[in-house]
Amino acid sequence: MRDSTDFWFKLDRLVIISNLKIDRPKGTSHPRYPSFVYPLDYGYLENTRSGDRADIDVWIGSLSSKKVIAVICSVDLEKRDTEINILLGCTSEESQVILDIHNIGSQSAVLLVRK
Repeated sequence: MRDSTDFWFKLDRLVIISNLKIDRPKGTSHPRYPSFVYPLDYGYLENTRSGDRADIDVWIGSLSSKKVIAVICSVDLEKRDTEINILLGCTSEESQVILDIHNIGSQSAVLLVRK
């Protein structure tokens, strides 16, 4: 069985070689759900693909080092899809806030933390 080192290395490479776009800055409201305010910067890696056929989503935390610290894997029964969200430079508290967001309604998610 392979260890997870290769997974994290490849995820780091994907982030490094991709253009990160922040389209929903911390404190802004969701375009379709105005009561939802983004607790952290939220964006995506351009020209990548996630399970929902959109670019891979990224949450950017407050740590100065913007390295990949975790991945959230989610399933949404309403949308009938799965996807991942990459967490960059997030504290453990920020990671928990983001995980809680992905565990609402028809969604369920797990947090995979880099060791």
